Amino acid sequence: MNTRIFTTSFAGVYPFYVQKAEKKGRTKTEVDAVICWLTGYNQQTLRQQIDNNSDFETFFAQAPQINPNASKITGTICGYRVEEIEDKLMQNIRRLDKLIDELAKGKPMEKILRK
Repeated sequence: MNTRIFTTSFAGVYPFYVQKAEKKGRTKTEVDAVICWLTGYNQQTLRQQIDNNSDFETFFAQAPQINPNASKITGTICGYRVEEIEDKLMQNIRRLDKLIDELAKGKPMEKILRK
C-alpha cells in the first residue's frame, strides 16, 4: 500500500475535495461538514489545519475525535474495501475519500453522515 499519502499536505488535497463536490452541485460547506463529522474538527480548527499545511498523518493524529459511526463507512475506494484496511491512518484517509465520493454522487447528507 502506498504510504506517500501520509506525508501529503491535507491543505493541498482539500481544494480537490471541494472542486469534486462543486462540479456535482454540492458546496464547500457540505465538504467541511463531512470532514468535521468524520474528524471532530470544527470550522475554526479545520481552517487551522489547512493554514498550517498539515500533512494527512498530522491532520488525523490531531483530530479531536474520529466519529464513532465511522465504522459504518463501507464499500470500495481506490480498489480497497474501506472496512478491511488494517492501517488506521490509511483507513481514515480512505473513509474521507469515500465520504467525498458519496457527496459528489449526490447522496443525501443524512445518509453520508450515517444518521
